[in-house]
Parts: sequence; C-alpha cells; structure tokens
Amino acid sequence: MAAVSVFPSPGELGAALARSVAEAAAEAVASGGRFTLGLSGGSLVQLLARELPAALSAVAGSEPSRWLVAFCDERLVPPEHPESTGGAYRAQLLPRLPAPPRVLWVRSELGPAEAARDYEGRLRQEFPGEDPPRFELLLLGVGPDGHTASLFPGHALLQEQNSLISYLLDSPKPPPQRVTMTLPLLNAAKSVLVVATGASKAPVIQRILEQQEPDPVPAARLRPRSGRLRWLLDREAAAELREPPAP
Repeated sequence: MAAVSVFPSPGELGAALARSVAEAAAEAVASGGRFTLGLSGGSLVQLLARELPAALSAVAGSEPSRWLVAFCDERLVPPEHPESTGGAYRAQLLPRLPAPPRVLWVRSELGPAEAARDYEGRLRQEFPGEDPPRFELLLLGVGPDGHTASLFPGHALLQEQNSLISYLLDSPKPPPQRVTMTLPLLNAAKSVLVVATGASKAPVIQRILEQQEPDPVPAARLRPRSGRLRWLLDREAAAELREPPAP
C-alpha cells in the first residue's frame, strides 16, 4: 500500500521532498557508507535545485560526496541541449551542493541500443552482488497520461523483464530517442518517491490511487517488491481524490 501525502503548494511539497532526500542520505551513509539515488527530470530539477541545498545543511551526515547519482531516464540529446536531464542537473543542482556527488552519466553520444547496454553495464558494476541493483531512493514524476521515467502507456517496454535499462526510438513525448530504467529495476528500489504537482495531473492521480484498472498506466505499475512507495502531491494534483490524505 502506497503512502500518500498532500501539501498546500508546490513549495511546501518541494521542501518536504528535499528533507526526505537528505534524511535518506544520512541514514544510508551512516549504515552502509554511501547513498544511491536515481533522479528524474522535468519539474523535479527545479524543485531540488531550490530546496535540497538548505535541507542538506540542516541534516547532519547527508554528505553528497558519498552519493552515487544515476538517472531514471535520459533523453538522447547532447548534454548542453535544453531537453537533457543530466545537463539540467549539471547546470541547476550540482553547483549548489556542498560537495560533488559521483554521477553516472548516460553516454548520449552513443546510439540508443548501445547507450542502454552501456548504462546497464556500468550500473551493474556499481552494485556487485545485487541482481537487480537496489537503489536507496528513486525520485520519479508522473505525466498527465500516467507515464513515469520514459515508460509510456501501451508501450512494449512495460512488458520488459530482462533488461534493467532499455531504449526507445518512438517516445510519444519528444525527443523520441531515450533510455530508461525498466519496471524490474524501478521496483527493486528500497524506496520510491513519486512527485506530482498541478491540476493537469489530477485525473490520472485519481485513476492510479483509487481505481483498479485491468491495464494500469505505467505509474500505477510502481510496486516496489520489498521497498516503500510514497506519493507526494500538491493540492491541485490531489483535487480529484475522494478522500485526500493529510500531509
């Protein structure tokens, strides 16, 4: 059962998200020596850039220098391209952290199939003895169509069971060429936070959280096998829930 928290505004949601990241980092560093984090793009970049530096300062032991950061998906465009998720984090978040984390960048100069194979291979090397790798925390968004990472409704990648990272040539949302974590990797995580803000998300949030559909949208397929799933919503995204939970 997923936990759901609703916040009055995106700003309050962002602060809570940043605290959650900082606290998870401190706990992971204290217990295992490192914190493994998977990031998604879109509005999450600005939320984290605005809120995470202060949260890290407030939480002792969160130590970004002990982090391994990866990307839940990436658009195969040059790093300086405005659609590059890695490029957005490189410009907006990483310079604001008190110490640089180790980042596993997607090699966007490779072709889609090769970029996916390369990224999966390097991910596996970072998690020796874990099959599939188990990230401490994955941060995901959800689109109005229910997509998450670069997993889209009706796409064949929803059935992928063997590859941890796969690729798209035909993303319905441009740019078309992408690599993405697949459901077996997403659902292996120890903790998954899904963030949704704005009224455009309200109908799909209601479907995901309050309906049982025979062919669920991708975000409804986030079901960590032995981890925790939490949804962070602002008031507008939660507006169509019959019984919105309290923050």
